[in-house]
Amino acid sequence: QVHLVESGGRLVQAGGSLRLSCAASGRSFGTYAMGWFRQAPGKEYDFVAAISRSGANTDSSDSVKGRFTISRDNAKNTVYLQMNSLKPEDTAVYYCAARPYSSSWYANDYDYWGQGTQVTVSS
Repeated sequence: QVHLVESGGRLVQAGGSLRLSCAASGRSFGTYAMGWFRQAPGKEYDFVAAISRSGANTDSSDSVKGRFTISRDNAKNTVYLQMNSLKPEDTAVYYCAARPYSSSWYANDYDYWGQGTQVTVSS
């Protein structure tokens, strides 16, 4: 089992940057693929980015490609989301999620979720 805690969300102006962190408990962090999702009020979870167990492979949605970067440090049991050139439409609660083996774009494929961290981008 994995316990996930996100941090780093806050209010930022459009064009600014943030780095979100997701700290995982347990000694088997490296056996889990990780994903970042976001949820705006009244909307479903949107896939943001995912990373393989080793960190060698990453993927991101078209809406954030070129602006957001996912990375992980297995020695620190932490996954990151570097967000640059933020836009008001990036405003949402951001969640990290974990699943064994391969990463996925689909929220339902993930077994463990954090509590979320709020990112608000002002225009």
